[in-house]
Amino acid sequence: MEFDSHFWLAIMHLLIIVPLFLYIGFVRADTPRWLYLALFAIGAIVFLYHGFRLIIRLKNRSGYSWVNAIHVALVAPLLLFIGYHKKDTPRSAYEMLLMLGFAAGGYHMFSIVKQLDAHPEPNK
Repeated sequence: MEFDSHFWLAIMHLLIIVPLFLYIGFVRADTPRWLYLALFAIGAIVFLYHGFRLIIRLKNRSGYSWVNAIHVALVAPLLLFIGYHKKDTPRSAYEMLLMLGFAAGGYHMFSIVKQLDAHPEPNK
């Protein structure tokens, strides 16, 4: 069985991004200072990368432009906001980060299950 780039992207989100979001969401103001700086840098990279990809996908009328739009409109601004405000970040931002962490975990786990055909759809 050969895995495509979407499989590895889902694995990366499950092993790195989801735990990062959940950790920061749970420890909140006890987050180490260096992690706030990393979060700010990640937010900037996410904004630039997905902003560029969004423009390309919109020009190509891709059905997957929504993925980039979510990252540009929701994920990147939240990471930049938390990274900028550090320990003064309001609770609501941490709660949103937790929601994104759980959503990303569910979405990428579902994606892997579909790719592995671990739960095939019944024939109609």
